[in-house]
Amino acid sequence: MSFAPPRHVGVIMDGNGRWAAKRGLPPGAGPAAGEKAVLDVLEGALEAGIEWFTLFLFSTENWRRSAEEVSFLMKFCDDLLSRRGQELVERGARLHVAGDLSDPRIPDSVRRRISETLSLTGHNTRLNLVIAFNYGSRREIADAARALADDAAAGRIQPGEVDETALAARLGVSEMPDADLIIRTSGESRLSNFLLWQAAYAELYFTEVLWPDFNRTHLAEAIADYQRRERRFGRVRESR
Repeated sequence: MSFAPPRHVGVIMDGNGRWAAKRGLPPGAGPAAGEKAVLDVLEGALEAGIEWFTLFLFSTENWRRSAEEVSFLMKFCDDLLSRRGQELVERGARLHVAGDLSDPRIPDSVRRRISETLSLTGHNTRLNLVIAFNYGSRREIADAARALADDAAAGRIQPGEVDETALAARLGVSEMPDADLIIRTSGESRLSNFLLWQAAYAELYFTEVLWPDFNRTHLAEAIADYQRRERRFGRVRESR
């Protein structure tokens, strides 16, 4: 059994739209309510002593959604960082970003807000908060492989030195450790192209709770469930 809390938790924040629809609210109400959930859950992560916390804000596949929904999600990121950036500083959280910020479809205002928050929180050490924004794990792995190939072609690395460690060092947030626990809200039971490399041995926790209703108590329940599990990393189950 694993009694220590997870070092790295990743969260797929799903269910904003369904939360709004169930209440007869406009689609934009879901992300707005989801912002409050982010802050409450971050407090829970700090209380639990989690070192790395990754939130899946916007995937590369989300561009396929309606222009209205994409606009809501962009505004969610902008509002979250503009209204809560100082709170991240006060709580000792350092922001990191996984994903392609060079995409011209991202509004300049969102790109500037992310850059400002990265600078604002750069010296914090209590919690590493990663936002996966315009992120897809397959693309991240492909980009790392391309960087590795470029380095090999330039003679910066020898072919015999190419291994898992070399590729991991070229991922988007290279200092981020492997995920210990992946949580997905809203009852869906899939990873949706999230942290596929880093979640190789992660424990998975799926809950029916929609993201705007998810809070630090739900996070504590997920962590308690994780701590009851036996993590074997390919080993045979221990006899009891």
